[in-house]
Amino acid sequence: MVGNVPVGGDAPVTVQTMTNTPTSDPVATIDQIRRCEEAGADIIRVSCPDTDSTAALAKITKAARVPIVADIHFHYKRALEAADAGAACLRINPGNIGSSERVAEVVRAAKANGCAIRIGVNAGSLEKDLLEKYGEPCPEALVESALDHIKLLQDHDFHEYKVAVKASDVFLAVAAYQGLAEATDCPLHLGITEAGGLIGGTVKSSIGIGSLLWFGIGDTIRVSLSAEPEEEVRVGFEILKALGIRNRGVRVVSCPSCARQGFDVIRTVQVLEERLQHIRTPMSLSVLGCVVNGPGEARETDIGVTGGGNGKHMVYLSGLTDHTVEDADMVDHIVKLVEAKAAELEAADVAKAAIAAE
Repeated sequence: MVGNVPVGGDAPVTVQTMTNTPTSDPVATIDQIRRCEEAGADIIRVSCPDTDSTAALAKITKAARVPIVADIHFHYKRALEAADAGAACLRINPGNIGSSERVAEVVRAAKANGCAIRIGVNAGSLEKDLLEKYGEPCPEALVESALDHIKLLQDHDFHEYKVAVKASDVFLAVAAYQGLAEATDCPLHLGITEAGGLIGGTVKSSIGIGSLLWFGIGDTIRVSLSAEPEEEVRVGFEILKALGIRNRGVRVVSCPSCARQGFDVIRTVQVLEERLQHIRTPMSLSVLGCVVNGPGEARETDIGVTGGGNGKHMVYLSGLTDHTVEDADMVDHIVKLVEAKAAELEAADVAKAAIAAE
């Protein structure tokens, strides 16, 4: 458990991100956390490099609606302070904390405050002895580091942990996670670290995280992008939606557009994705520019629109043709239809829950 969020076993795969504001500025950090929460983040990590950060953490953890993970490097006392300040999880490398006595102190603080621990192994910061042994970062070195850190916690009778073995190289990261999954049965936190910008990082993360999830490996994910943290959350959910693992919000089916398009598909989809970010209920929307593939795709989605002639486009509801809409009114009309459908689905879920409770 990370706070009230289960990780591992049969629990849903959770989506995480990390703030990039100075943690010592609680107002800015809480504001960013709010945006990530609205995007759907299940767990949010904040860095705690100094005492000013851990001093602000108590205010941050109280304000957050989701569990907060405190990111700790080297300074074991920051972990003690973060645990006391309400962190739901401590992200550490036990081997970097120092002596066994210091690890024992961190474990005691975690136990006393109900904190989980994430062991974070990274190809860019492997221990010197492992680099000397293997010559370079490799899957075997990452797995050995993770197992060594696991043993440090287990030697102190601590078992509420999850593990990550991240690398910026997709093949190295995937191979390391596959090796770790064979070696241990603890929850795994997936990520391709330092993946890059919004486009490049999304592609790398989708390949790496997606292939591992496809093989049944991974319990919680973070898409590491040089972009705003809420974008990481959205990409994370898109990966889960594409694999049919977990659905949140509107799944858009749209064509790449061509000369047959009856309206500007690219701009229409861009605007719709922006205006429909507030929808949390899982549902599908197809936006197709012409009647070649449009009707077929629309039959498989909750709401659909296909381009027609004379500035009029066909709207499909639950797979059936329903009415036409003028080009100038199309975006506003679709937004209203999606909002109405979401409300309908939410009401149905509430009714089902009430019946089940009886």
